[in-house]
Amino acid sequence: MDLSTDGTTGSSSDSTTDGTARGTAHLLGISAFARRVGLAPSALRFYDDCGVLRPARVDPTTGYRFYRPDQDIRARLLRSLRAAGLPLAEVTVVLDGDEGEARAVLERHRNTVRDRTRTADATIEAVLRSLSGNGTRTDSGAGADCGAVTLVRLGGVELAGAFRQVVPAVGDDPEHPELGCVLVEIDGGEVRLVATDRYRLSTRVLRPVAAVEGPARRLLLTADSLPGIGAWAVRYAAVTIEAGPDGATLHETGGTASRELPVSTALFPAYREMLSALTPPRHRLLVDRPALLDAVNGCGETPAIVLRTPGRVLDPVPGEDEVAVSLPDHSRATVLPAVRHGEQPLRIGFDPAVLAPALEASVGPDVLLEIATVTEPVVVRSADQGSFTTLVMPVSLDRAAV
Repeated sequence: MDLSTDGTTGSSSDSTTDGTARGTAHLLGISAFARRVGLAPSALRFYDDCGVLRPARVDPTTGYRFYRPDQDIRARLLRSLRAAGLPLAEVTVVLDGDEGEARAVLERHRNTVRDRTRTADATIEAVLRSLSGNGTRTDSGAGADCGAVTLVRLGGVELAGAFRQVVPAVGDDPEHPELGCVLVEIDGGEVRLVATDRYRLSTRVLRPVAAVEGPARRLLLTADSLPGIGAWAVRYAAVTIEAGPDGATLHETGGTASRELPVSTALFPAYREMLSALTPPRHRLLVDRPALLDAVNGCGETPAIVLRTPGRVLDPVPGEDEVAVSLPDHSRATVLPAVRHGEQPLRIGFDPAVLAPALEASVGPDVLLEIATVTEPVVVRSADQGSFTTLVMPVSLDRAAV
């Protein structure tokens, strides 16, 4: 049996050198179509799984995917929109929505890109000004001007969404009050929100809609009131964080309404050191997020669930581009389509009470899991929002079985 161009096995006589098969001479196989439109075969399979670019025909026996030549228009447009940074959920609106919806999505994304460009330009300009004549940099850190006020303008919806995403990762240990807080770092033309309970760590990066004014700043906000503050902020197009040595306030930009931000004096863990020590991933799994969440919840109340990829004799995972979610004894198994990178088989355990909230906090239809080993933190990224990341600790399956 030969590995087909579609990642499935079948008789080599079923396909020809031009990527077609008997009875499909007017169609293109996945490899030929991928070369034609400039997309990888794995990307075409993923877009098929997402329902964005369906093949014209799938052979019921071999599983080969075939495409019509006139599908290249949609495929090239899809590739261009993704290259422009448009989230996949909004790509479908442009491809399948009416003209008014498509125009609204594209204009909104163009404004976002312009705002990011202006912010990046302002940041680069500030760093260039900090360079002295001998090539050294002047001090521009948080301690450069402790008495100065820092102002940063953010989208109200974006800030509310960031609170919603990171707050589930805060802890409730009374002996460690810092774990019940969200760290807000304003530095380098971006705002980073961080929360951790030691079993997971969530970060979300926001791009200001205008250049940051004032020195870099670190705020530690108690998390209890942040959902309510987010519900207030979401009503406004833009809000401004005003932070100084005596506290912080959130203002409606251009208005008079404001909310005090609950600042804590606790010392937040040195999360950057942990992030910098992460081992490069050996496995990457891109999975339908709602389907994965349903599979995790479908295992019921249990201390551990298992994610498995093909390669293990006992694992009931039939395809190369799939992942199975089950209890440790392989019961209640759900097999999901997945875009996989990593040749070695994988069997890793998670506490569903930790993994499920990380999936719920993500956005969009896709989620990317980056796995180094079965004992190190797993990076969970939102495929449509790369600025949101959660680290989830796996669990020992041997201990869970006991």
